[in-house]
Amino acid sequence: MDIADVAARAGVKPSALRYYEELGLIAADSRKGLRRQYDASVLDRLALIAMGRRAGFSLRDIANIFGPASAAQADFTLDRDRLLSRAEEVDHRIRELAILSRALRHVARCQAPQHSQCPTFRKMMDSALQHPDRSLR
Repeated sequence: MDIADVAARAGVKPSALRYYEELGLIAADSRKGLRRQYDASVLDRLALIAMGRRAGFSLRDIANIFGPASAAQADFTLDRDRLLSRAEEVDHRIRELAILSRALRHVARCQAPQHSQCPTFRKMMDSALQHPDRSLR
């Protein structure tokens, strides 16, 4: 597949593909003139890269998990322990965001004349000062 075809099918710019190649995330099979050619399996690898980005992995993290790309894009293994660790981090962040969502809804619906007079809101503010990294518990 030509680089333009891969870019169109994967929804990324050709410059991103070239950058992914620099990082060792993907590898071109060959060239036709100056244009890179890829095996169709590169799309699977690009899908995994997109999933990793959505999960909060940096491109360098993803490169470390995949290992170096080869022209045979399907030849890669994933660091399962690292994936499990990241899944735990994602689950933790989801719990934190759920707490934040409940807090925001409470503040928005609170009937106190001033937010500073709401005992629940005061508790949230006190907690934020005591535990800045986990303020809405």
